Amino acid sequence: MIVLGIDTATPATAVALRRADGTLDEAYAEGPAGARPLHTQLLLATAAALLERAGLDWLQIDRLAAGVGPGGYTGLRIGLATAHGIAQASGAELVGVSTLRALAEPVAGRAAAAVLEARRGEAFVAVYRDGAELLAPRTCRPAELAGLALAGGPRTLAIGDGAQRYREAIEAGGVAVAAAESGLNHLSAGAICRLAAARGVCPATPDYLRLADAEIALGARTR
Repeated sequence: MIVLGIDTATPATAVALRRADGTLDEAYAEGPAGARPLHTQLLLATAAALLERAGLDWLQIDRLAAGVGPGGYTGLRIGLATAHGIAQASGAELVGVSTLRALAEPVAGRAAAAVLEARRGEAFVAVYRDGAELLAPRTCRPAELAGLALAGGPRTLAIGDGAQRYREAIEAGGVAVAAAESGLNHLSAGAICRLAAARGVCPATPDYLRLADAEIALGARTR
């Protein structure tokens, strides 16, 4: 099965291609810190480059797997709109994969607390062990992270940009945090491909977990 996996829930644009023999090609691109994400410029071009390198075309994709978040509102809209367009044009089956589940997928033999920076002084967190969900995705304050992460037990490893941002609070609660340079902190679109190939999927609809900034502002004005 040929699977194209994409994720734009974080500031990075992550794309991977799983060939029929199970081998993977991956690409991961992130702009300078504080800059606007480059999903619009990079997503389709990166996917096309991976297909060309593999000697494949869009019509040969069997399954298109898109990260559904939680994550940035605009990034998710870009990624999922692009995924729907590719699926419609190519005839590929479209499936969704939890971004937090995909972040945790490379961690084996211990629980992983997948933590993404959510802005507004919050984080997105979920806990998994070898594919089993121990704590469902939710939004929380930094002071709550360690207690939630311990749903995975004392050997839980916290990973992701949120774990790095709130390292002090997490470690103070007795939970280990992956080293800053660890690749575990970056979401792998290869993990999205593996989960999609194994049917660890969900509907391809965004999981925002909370209202967008614009909706909050509108609600405040209409009260």
